[in-house]
Amino acid sequence: MLYLVPTPVGNLSDMTLRSIETLKNVSVVYAEDTRTSGVLLKHYNIETPLRSYHNFNEHKIVDQIIEYLSLGKDAALITDAGTPSISDPGFLLVRACIKAGIKVTCLPGPTAFVPALAMSGIPSEKFYFEGFLPHKKGRQTRHKFLATLECTIVLYESPFRLVKCLEELKEFCGEGRLACVVREISKIYEEAKTDTVQNLIEHYKAKGVKGEIVIIVEGR
Repeated sequence: MLYLVPTPVGNLSDMTLRSIETLKNVSVVYAEDTRTSGVLLKHYNIETPLRSYHNFNEHKIVDQIIEYLSLGKDAALITDAGTPSISDPGFLLVRACIKAGIKVTCLPGPTAFVPALAMSGIPSEKFYFEGFLPHKKGRQTRHKFLATLECTIVLYESPFRLVKCLEELKEFCGEGRLACVVREISKIYEEAKTDTVQNLIEHYKAKGVKGEIVIIVEGR
């Protein structure tokens, strides 16, 4: 079986007991970054062997992993933070497992957009998850589409492109559109700031920002 195991997006204590037990009991753990995951496993005294599985090698090693699982072995897949395959590596391996008749299960656990959406104060009964926008080609096309949606929109963004993204939201959605910038989820300096797009631009131009970002945007 392949276990998709969510890992903390901030506080290491967000690991579930089942996740810890699973990582201890599988034969191998495939990780997006073995250095980052090594810290997590050491924290919980998990001695299971770590191997790399990331965007740059997944096409090369997916058949190797399928062959390993076909021998009756159990393996876990983790990423640097959050749930594998949600804006992270994982989809390719899951699809290959399904085609090969290998069982896949995903444990419940941390995903950054869920707490961000819940604490934003922006309607959450219907939402569209966009994840990361393209860096260049196709970015404006996506913004034009998102601006037409009547439901809440969820974006992931890096701190280095936050102001640029907010300025694009102003261009396509209008300066008065309500949005929430959520960062450092479950860490000491967690912040969720809900305001108009224009006010958020002014705030983060003056303040600067660190940490991974979730942007929640009010629908049209």
